[in-house]
Amino acid sequence: MTPSSFFSLARFGIRTILFRKKDPILGTIILTDKCNLKCRHCSVNNITAVIYPYAQIREEMRQLYGMGIRILFFCGGETFLWEDAGKCLRDLVVEAKEMGFLIVNVVTNGTFPIDLPEADLILLSLDGDREAHNRIRGDTYDAIMENIQNASADNICFYMAINQINRHAIRDVCRAAKQLPNVRAVSFNFHTPYPDTAELALSPAEKAECCGVIEEQMREGAPVFNLKSAFPYLIRGTFPTPCEQCVVMENGNLSICGRCIDVPGLCDQCGYFFVAEYTLLFRGNVKIIFEMLRTYLKYI
Repeated sequence: MTPSSFFSLARFGIRTILFRKKDPILGTIILTDKCNLKCRHCSVNNITAVIYPYAQIREEMRQLYGMGIRILFFCGGETFLWEDAGKCLRDLVVEAKEMGFLIVNVVTNGTFPIDLPEADLILLSLDGDREAHNRIRGDTYDAIMENIQNASADNICFYMAINQINRHAIRDVCRAAKQLPNVRAVSFNFHTPYPDTAELALSPAEKAECCGVIEEQMREGAPVFNLKSAFPYLIRGTFPTPCEQCVVMENGNLSICGRCIDVPGLCDQCGYFFVAEYTLLFRGNVKIIFEMLRTYLKYI
């Protein structure tokens, strides 16, 4: 992160905390829900399988920037499937940077070649060791590892959704993050139980056990891109939702926090670590503020 980006985001944070503002800073654009996988924990893939057109995506980028968004995520479906009007995912990342977004991240399942050095972070879904990951995502673990080793930059961050299938494989993902030179960090979430995947949700006791393992791995030097000060709130489900400072744009529709907000009762079962971290940050939690400063400066 450049000094100018850091100070710009810091000003936003200070202004939000002091004046209780609810202006958004982080935005996600869904490029498509088309995906080459059908993961057991995913409820949003291939509902339409539509690739949204370039002109629409660019207009959505302009709209989010005009709202004050400065941290942008491109998500799917699978983002590397997106192409339109002679443009590909790399073109969107470059244009977002030129437009003025300070941080531009991409979420992917890692099954396509990873050649995107322009992105600040590539959040790559890895859901455990080979056995657990393949149970969730099909026989993709070895291909993903090969793509990571051949990646053109060291901007990869593992993105693990912890559920009943893979909750015993946290150490394996942390170990891989430490050993692979192109991987900068690992970011965790708990499974958010859409109605068709509710059986994968963790109990508070299981969440506490998982957080204990993550903290142990942090002490042992694992590059974890999460804030342990938020763990008690995530275990108990007592952090505020939704996150007013985060928005999602999908096919012209703007949602506060995430596209799951319209599912009755789901906000109360949110497992997204970043939602807890951001809502606590913007409510002035001192521990969260200092921990986030240290973590973001280290990994972005």
